[in-house]
Amino acid sequence: MNAPDTLVLDLLEWIDAGPRSYDEVMTTWRTSCPRLPVWEDAVDHGLVRRERSGSGVPSVVLTGAGREFLRAHRAPA
Repeated sequence: MNAPDTLVLDLLEWIDAGPRSYDEVMTTWRTSCPRLPVWEDAVDHGLVRRERSGSGVPSVVLTGAGREFLRAHRAPA
């Protein structure tokens, strides 16, 4: 796994750990560095998606592909 993939894995694990609002994800993971587009890579590869929570707050969740990526790359517990 290369460095960007490792960062995408970190992002997916962080999202998987608990509910994350879209604003929280953007504040924590958005970068202006064109060499480390972690959020953009995760979206482009279909690993995460935006949706609205029951209260209407935009949130970010893992897709099926994101959960599979975690299963395939996460270190054993």
